[in-house]
Amino acid sequence: MDQQSLPLAQYTVLDLTIARAGPTAVRLLSDWGADVIRIESPLSGDIAGKRHGSDSQNLHRNKRSLCLDLKADAGRQVFMDLAKTADVVVENFRVDVKHRLGVDYAALKKINPRIIYASISGFGQQGPYSRRPAVDQVIQGSSGLMSITGEPGRGPMRAGIAVSDTSAGMFLGQGILLALLHREHTGEGQWVHTSLLESMLCKLDFQAARYTMSGEVPSQAGNNHPTLSPMGVFDSADGRVNLAASTDKMFRAFCEIMQADELAANADYETVAGRLTHREALWHQVNLLTRQHATRDLVELLNSVGIPCGPINTIEQAFEDEQVKFLALTKQANHAKLGKIDLIRSPINLSRYSHGAKFDRAGPELGEHSIEILKQLDYSDERIEALVRDGTVITVDGATKA
Repeated sequence: MDQQSLPLAQYTVLDLTIARAGPTAVRLLSDWGADVIRIESPLSGDIAGKRHGSDSQNLHRNKRSLCLDLKADAGRQVFMDLAKTADVVVENFRVDVKHRLGVDYAALKKINPRIIYASISGFGQQGPYSRRPAVDQVIQGSSGLMSITGEPGRGPMRAGIAVSDTSAGMFLGQGILLALLHREHTGEGQWVHTSLLESMLCKLDFQAARYTMSGEVPSQAGNNHPTLSPMGVFDSADGRVNLAASTDKMFRAFCEIMQADELAANADYETVAGRLTHREALWHQVNLLTRQHATRDLVELLNSVGIPCGPINTIEQAFEDEQVKFLALTKQANHAKLGKIDLIRSPINLSRYSHGAKFDRAGPELGEHSIEILKQLDYSDERIEALVRDGTVITVDGATKA
């Protein structure tokens, strides 16, 4: 499907984001048709070829690149000219940087009252930690996530993905859409912001509510579910499986299909509370049963009676799985230097829109669209050439001619 026919095609987004959290938010908008202009510093360069790496390409597909020196007065003016008609600006600088550059919400609101200004910080825009730098792992620790991840007695463990970065990006993307809906009714723009810390505390979900409601402090449960049993990782004859037979109905079905009459008759396991209290003993008894069957057989057998059960795949195995292939989670992008590359599509499915066979464009080269974007501002060739000549604007090939 053509980008111009997607639901966000009417919006222009100025992308000041770096690292991962901010680009995750912008990716939501670019995937659904927004015209995203990535504003990049002349100092960005291409450290160790990362611009052509899988991470950068997956974060920055469907964007155009304007390489612009915001520290220069002329560069800031270019940005302000773009902001006069833009719909959204997204940034995830340290909280003071946008003010030093003069591109904060108050400054942009003066020239465009309809602007949606969206920010991600590490710890929040205000407060005692607001000026601290932050990365995903620091927030995983600060939020309490690492204290409940991993096996009991073996110390804290980070999650295997940048979960606070991506969570903050997802929440900010939702916030931007809410602000755009608000603007449809009122004509008013606003400042939307979240932080890695706020997002991660929210993502703790029921684990956090255990503390806020009752003062209970969750701890590590390893591969077991923290409040339900049996639910976790069990041995199979040729590996391991995840299974969940924690409700009374599912536990009875498990005992029946596995011909475990003695397990079903054990009074300790009659209730959800009893199975949790005696979780360790129950795990060993369930494990004796599961290890007699191959993983594939367990998955088919248990799912047939309504018990969730699945393999523990490598990422390769996950993407080669028949269901994942059916869902077609990857799309191609054509890159001038890399050729055809497969990237991860948006997981959102809308019945009125198809995902299309290809991304509109791969991640851009530094300044690839600089002159194109300046011409859209109706800048004269002479003005564009002057901006390029003095280093305020960088083009992909270093050309000074518009």
